[in-house]
Amino acid sequence: MTDYPVNMNVRPEVEPFFDPATNTISYVVKDPNSTSCAIVDSVMDIDYAAGRISYDNADAIIAFVKDKGLTVDWLIETHVHADHLSAAPYIQEKLGGKIGIGENIVTVQNVFGKVFNEGTEFQRDGSQFDALFQDGDTYEIGGMRAFAIYTPGHTPACMTHVMGDAAFVGDTLFMPDGGSARCDFPGGSAETLYESIHKVLALPDNTRLFMCHDYGPNGRDIKWETTVAEEKEFNIHVGGGKSKEDFVKFRTERDAQLDMPRLIIPSLQVNMRAGEVPTDKDGNPMLKVPINAL
Repeated sequence: MTDYPVNMNVRPEVEPFFDPATNTISYVVKDPNSTSCAIVDSVMDIDYAAGRISYDNADAIIAFVKDKGLTVDWLIETHVHADHLSAAPYIQEKLGGKIGIGENIVTVQNVFGKVFNEGTEFQRDGSQFDALFQDGDTYEIGGMRAFAIYTPGHTPACMTHVMGDAAFVGDTLFMPDGGSARCDFPGGSAETLYESIHKVLALPDNTRLFMCHDYGPNGRDIKWETTVAEEKEFNIHVGGGKSKEDFVKFRTERDAQLDMPRLIIPSLQVNMRAGEVPTDKDGNPMLKVPINAL
């Protein structure tokens, strides 16, 4: 990993927050040598049937940050999530920090700007975010250097964020018994995901890996932390030296059987806007439901 500034001597404190409604894990990641932190993949609550938004998950993170006397430097989105809504702007209003995502958010905005028939007022240049990361870009959380690895395949904008000895993989990987993410969304690619996974697995073996989702396969308790070594050996989709051909065959056949995520329609509209809910011409919060477009 000579291309990336890996520093295994820095061990950030990682506090997880699990949302059972979407099986999402958000994280507060603290620089071990200061009170600075980053928040990764926050969740905004939605009662989709009722059209009601609330902030219980975000408020729990905010309370933790305030209780510990932390300063938020960054609000990181590993990708444009299709299964939960980001609470980044809500948290930013309360705690500050910059909202960052991969630069290929512009690809996602262009694709889904068309799907949702967004007008010219919807900017497709990523300007809703404070920072757009390229592969290898670094940023600071207090005195801790973090960096982004471009890991597309699930979506075109996926990035893994490495902070000291901890890597936040988004949907690139699941726990070893969970395998990997689907690749059938627009811009997804099983071939590309296989290559991205192996970029993550090229990190040092004792790198801590933190998942964005876990579904407790076979009834086990929810888990979110593993290591590169464990994934390399035991991951059911790529571990043990499984070939790209085998992975692509499995992933393609499996994805063809999957339903769309329950919250994909609101999630995409909100998350491609950095967590802001779209509005109608009168400024009222409003979501669209495209027919036969996904």
